[in-house]
Amino acid sequence: MDKLLTVPPDLTGNLAFFFDLDGTLAEIKPHPDQVAIPTDVRLSLHQLAEQQNGAVALISGRSMDELDALVKPYRFPLAGVHGAERRDINDQRHILTLPDSLVSTLEETLRQALASLQGSELESKGMAFALHYRRAPQHEAAIIDLARDIVARYPQLALQPGKCVVEIKPKGVNKGAAIAAFLQEAPFIGRQPVFVGDDLTDESGFEVVNKLGGVSVKVGEGETLAKCRLAGVPHVHQWLKTVVDTQQHTLTDRRDGYESLSRSI
Repeated sequence: MDKLLTVPPDLTGNLAFFFDLDGTLAEIKPHPDQVAIPTDVRLSLHQLAEQQNGAVALISGRSMDELDALVKPYRFPLAGVHGAERRDINDQRHILTLPDSLVSTLEETLRQALASLQGSELESKGMAFALHYRRAPQHEAAIIDLARDIVARYPQLALQPGKCVVEIKPKGVNKGAAIAAFLQEAPFIGRQPVFVGDDLTDESGFEVVNKLGGVSVKVGEGETLAKCRLAGVPHVHQWLKTVVDTQQHTLTDRRDGYESLSRSI
């Protein structure tokens, strides 16, 4: 039975926000290239980042280049490919790579195997591979078995299931580790973490945030480690706007209070 969770509060304070993208900030589409974040949602993210002195990051299975394209004209700290690549607030990149020979071997092996599974798709991310079967759900078992076989043959790799996708990535890479790394750096350090995500890939992030006394938010149905839940992407958009508005009112009231104190002095 699905666990009943509370709706996340309208947050204020010294916070660090982390957002997944597909299924969280944007609706999932049949093909990743069809995904878009509405203009007003991108603006809300930008406003939130300004309110939190830049402590807003995107944590996604997508590459950082894809993330940048989806949030234009704004620019945020990013963790792409589940944290295998990361860019901090100072534009410093932290990239985990695999040997070129291993990458080429894996790509050739996977392409040959998926060629017989019509409707499946291989996405090569350089240091990771996503095996998509959204348009070929009948091949789910075969694709998962293929990924498990690859991971069993190469101990430096790990398997990451997702929604109609299974990914092969470097071992030790996950969204929880990416969030933990950000929280060791300015402007995230010392802040209460908030993470919003929808997928199995986000559970490691919820675990880290929960241990730190933060706010973990699951989008959609399903068992989860998260403490709060939003029903779907439109609800994320509305909650994000409410958080931005609440933060702005708090900042305005604080400034007005300082101005009144100055006048009285």
